[in-house]
Amino acid sequence: MCDRALQDEPVRVMIPSTWRIEYGAGEVGAFFLAGRRICALNVDADETIRLSFTCRVCRLALRRHAASLDRLRARIDPSQIPSPIDSIEADKETWEKQMFMTLPGNNPPLSTTDFVAFDQGNSNPKHIRVATWNLPNSAQLARECEIPLAVVVQPFADLDPREEPVPLVNCGPSGPARCAQCRGYINPWCTWVAGGSRWKCNLCSHETEVSHEYFSNLDANFMRLDHASRPELNKGTVDFCVESDEYWAPPPLPKVAPTYFTPEPPPSAPRKPVPLHYLFALDTSTSAVESGFLQSVCTTLLNVLYGGTTTDGLTFEPCFPPGCKIGILTFDQTLHFYNLSADLPQVHQLIMADLEEIFLPLRDGLFVDPWESRTVVENLIGTLAERYSQTAIRESCLGGALVAGLASLAGRGGHVVTFQCTMPTIGPGALEPLTDESHVYGTDKERTLFIPRVQTWRDIAEECSDEGIGVSIFLGMNRAIDLGSIGIVASITGGDLFFHPRYNPARDQIVLASQLQRLVMRTAGYSCVMRLRCSHGLRVSKYYGNFQERSPTDLAFGVLDSDKAVSALIEHSRTLDELQYAYLQCAVLYTSVDGQRRVRTCNLALQVSSLAGTVFRFADMDAVVCHLARDSMASLSARRMAQIREELTDKCSSILLGYRRNCAAATAPTQLIIPEAFRALPIYVLAITKTKPLKGRNVSADVRNYYARKILSMGVRNTMQHLYPRLLALHDLDDLAAFPDPTTGQMYFPTLMRDSHMFMEGNGVYLIDNEEFMIFWVGASVSPQILLDLFGVHDIVALDPNNMTELPILDTRLSQQVQYILGYRYSQRGRVPKMLVVRQNMDGMEIEFSDMLVEDQNNGAMSYLDYLCLVHKQISVALTNGGTLSGGASLRGSPW
Repeated sequence: MCDRALQDEPVRVMIPSTWRIEYGAGEVGAFFLAGRRICALNVDADETIRLSFTCRVCRLALRRHAASLDRLRARIDPSQIPSPIDSIEADKETWEKQMFMTLPGNNPPLSTTDFVAFDQGNSNPKHIRVATWNLPNSAQLARECEIPLAVVVQPFADLDPREEPVPLVNCGPSGPARCAQCRGYINPWCTWVAGGSRWKCNLCSHETEVSHEYFSNLDANFMRLDHASRPELNKGTVDFCVESDEYWAPPPLPKVAPTYFTPEPPPSAPRKPVPLHYLFALDTSTSAVESGFLQSVCTTLLNVLYGGTTTDGLTFEPCFPPGCKIGILTFDQTLHFYNLSADLPQVHQLIMADLEEIFLPLRDGLFVDPWESRTVVENLIGTLAERYSQTAIRESCLGGALVAGLASLAGRGGHVVTFQCTMPTIGPGALEPLTDESHVYGTDKERTLFIPRVQTWRDIAEECSDEGIGVSIFLGMNRAIDLGSIGIVASITGGDLFFHPRYNPARDQIVLASQLQRLVMRTAGYSCVMRLRCSHGLRVSKYYGNFQERSPTDLAFGVLDSDKAVSALIEHSRTLDELQYAYLQCAVLYTSVDGQRRVRTCNLALQVSSLAGTVFRFADMDAVVCHLARDSMASLSARRMAQIREELTDKCSSILLGYRRNCAAATAPTQLIIPEAFRALPIYVLAITKTKPLKGRNVSADVRNYYARKILSMGVRNTMQHLYPRLLALHDLDDLAAFPDPTTGQMYFPTLMRDSHMFMEGNGVYLIDNEEFMIFWVGASVSPQILLDLFGVHDIVALDPNNMTELPILDTRLSQQVQYILGYRYSQRGRVPKMLVVRQNMDGMEIEFSDMLVEDQNNGAMSYLDYLCLVHKQISVALTNGGTLSGGASLRGSPW
């Protein structure tokens, strides 16, 4: 330590974005270099700091460090650094004009490209992606390359309308052909032997006898004669219809302490598949009534069930799945059950005040067909808001409502959709008001923000998953609700969280309605079990996502839908043969919405290589980035955020270092060499550190938990577009942009921009979209004509961001172009994101826009240019000193 202190002689310097600032008591802050506290600081309003150095040696070390970074930064032209937009636009140019054939040996299009794939035996990349499409042949090569061998599976992903739908195969009462040893399903990569009387499993090489009804002779190429008419032998993704009761969901094991009371004995028979049952549970406390949340939910629910009329007089059809049944439950400090039988003149209400021993007070009439009981259901939902308009009850027993949902759906499965406005303070899982959370940041207690404070919530979640019940929660709270506790119920059961803080009906009802419509319309299954099988030499080491891990091999979901993905990390168990393919098969056993038990299989054959160059050439950055994001979110409950951010940087540098050492060893250490496949990896890793769960600035625990759970379940495409939002200049659109071509009918969309203010103009209008928010940024010097064409006003002061929830439809070219762009994006994701309009230097929500510009210095993290310098310096030090970046802290103390 330095022992000679200076007199107070402050020095004014600009804050370098690469410095790490830690805050302590008795001063505004302190600067640490290589773990040593070298100066105190005070931050001025103009973003400068006054530093009081501990000694002259520290002052000299700091200046040398800053000068070295400045020299490194000066060599790089910001406009020449790798841009994800270049890769995205080049990939669109290539693959939006031709079809992608899925046979092994090709790099698939990026997930952000609207490509059309033809299934040739390998599943569509929309369903399954891997970190590299040429697997390393050994664990040693995998370690040297440093690429995590991740698999991301989205089994129910929405396909392009131009693509073939997933075929449904009915193999009769005996079900699909399965391997007698590993229980893998028949697929295009199996081979036929003994004249077609046996088939050889591609996963375990075991030969299984072919049943009499499935037998077919072989041709001269050892292919079955009926090969072309069997989808399961041609397509990588197939749905098998399974009628046998051996595929039905088994009953859960009896509980030592049951969550709810029932006089009936525990079921011993498997659950017979039936159409999906929905239970809508509505919070009727004062918070829900006064905020307008209850009224919005009732209006939206009626529109979903029976259709309605828009404000423009246009009618729209109902979107509730036919054949499904619904139940209604309301709750405050008591539970309110409703008999919805069609033969009743009006609904019968049963109130349960005892929350200690919850039971089901009725069976008949609890779930009904919404069309058969339309009069009763409409009268109930239409009068709920008025019925509770004078309530004075502030408490809410969300835990009791979920237990009631569990009791009502036990033995058949289903989906509980809950609407909640306040923290549950009574009943099962009752929570105490939260204390100030700011004191835990930067300490080991930080991880407690991401785990339930009461074990009851995890118990309810696991019981719901065991019974095949999914839970989705719509939140419209005005204060903290402890999402770290209640959110685990949605995560473990495979459900959704929908976040509407400070709910405002005028602003949020459109979004809430589209979310509920998407929830009931998308492809989904319930009572799901997933297993990922690998061929010899590979095994799954870990899973990531929102599910219940019943065993090391099986994942259980109450519900699983087209917006959810699961990832896995695979590893080598032995050396692979380069002359043979490696195989993966994901199988999901589920009950469809219409009550049919099915198995969806996604198959993949991958080439194997012993050359690091080939592994990097066929790498899939989208899958790697998605895995890194999920791994970071999953680590929040175990490690501090600062550690996770450091580890992300280490992993990014390790991948690029692996390429330098194995594929570009002859280049000088001072050169920054990035492989083509990972051109944009540093900016995406930096974007992960800037997400709301990991960002350094003050963010509430509820917001962190919401985004962490959301990212854990996102598909690859949504993850990439959330991390690097799409930025578009609306004031500079080409005249033909976004209009359909009169000859082909295809639409040409404008090129995206890089996410940085350096490429923006003060006289422009920009649209940025991160899948959660869609923000229109209006420059202070924008042309009045653009304002008139797009918003229908002449002056920027006349714009009212608080009341603008939809873009006005105007008879101008610019308005039509933007409407086409928005309509296309709505059709891609199937829902409406939250829309904001912000004016430069006038609206507080501009901070949300600036935080999405991930290439800039924001979110408590450095700019892209500085981050690239940091990664470059890490790699240079490792190359010069011969160290490693993965799995150790040997380089963490180095001065960056």
